[in-house]
Amino acid sequence: MKFDFTDDQQEIKRTAKEMLASRSTLERVRSAAESRSYDAGLWTELCELGWPGVATAEQYGGGGLGVVELAGLLEEGGYALAGSPLMATTACGAAIQEAGSEPQKEAWLPRLASGDATGTLAVAGRLAPDAAEADVIVLIDPEAGEARMLTGKQAAVSEVQTIDPTRRYGVVATDGSSGEEMPGDGQAALAIGALIVSAEMVGVCQRSLDITLEYVKDRKQFDRPVGSFQAVQHKCARMLLLTEAARSATYFGAWAADADRDRLVEGASLAKASSSEAGVEVTGSAIQAHGGIGFTWEADIHWFFKRAQLDAAYLGGTGYHRGRLAALAADKAGEQA
Repeated sequence: MKFDFTDDQQEIKRTAKEMLASRSTLERVRSAAESRSYDAGLWTELCELGWPGVATAEQYGGGGLGVVELAGLLEEGGYALAGSPLMATTACGAAIQEAGSEPQKEAWLPRLASGDATGTLAVAGRLAPDAAEADVIVLIDPEAGEARMLTGKQAAVSEVQTIDPTRRYGVVATDGSSGEEMPGDGQAALAIGALIVSAEMVGVCQRSLDITLEYVKDRKQFDRPVGSFQAVQHKCARMLLLTEAARSATYFGAWAADADRDRLVEGASLAKASSSEAGVEVTGSAIQAHGGIGFTWEADIHWFFKRAQLDAAYLGGTGYHRGRLAALAADKAGEQA
């Protein structure tokens, strides 16, 4: 089977890249991060373009497109390191669309799709992006596959300062009975959330690789570019391999979400395991390839390293999702025996 983007999907990614290249420069990312705030103007523009609701059904005010299109936007957001609640809000919206009751969908999906409200997807006791400012939180129990919706004072959120100043994080505390039950498919909600994070991480990896390649071509040592040394070339080749593997796995999972739901959970865990591994190693290798300058505040590469560390852990890291894949394979083998 040949898998490629349609002309419309390619156009969505192209226009997203062009827009973010001018509106989310690394200078603006740095300025927002140092002030511990988001670029409110950028978020307004993203909402006007309909990005938060691109994969929300039209009947709830969304664009009615698929997870593949949403993943394309998130990849470009990661590439630009865009500071906005886009990832958290789209993950929350997808969770409500998958697991929510009809009244819950009608109450929240139009607001999330328009950007009038923000949300996040969380696991109790774990870090979640933009939790403290979220109007609605979907709380997932990964093992039981159950979901609950928390709004207003139902959510006890403790804001946590992390190594990533480009995004605000919080921990959601709950006794397990707070909020409203969500009767739908919690496993699908978690799976699509994992795909959304994976897509952002693919963009982070690609930008880290691009910045590194540019640097090792220009940086000279012993009167020759450091990129001419075989050890550096091998490291960059490994970075490319990991990035492409994560990209392929992520878009397979996104395709499964749109076209083959029987493979959604498998595809999402494959994507998250691959992208979490890539995010940590690629950005770490990028720091190393920069040498001493890579550790300084003035360098840009550390922003991507920090984002990748948090994204890699959010909604389960490599080990967790490899375990899920093993369990799925064992279940399938048992059914066939």
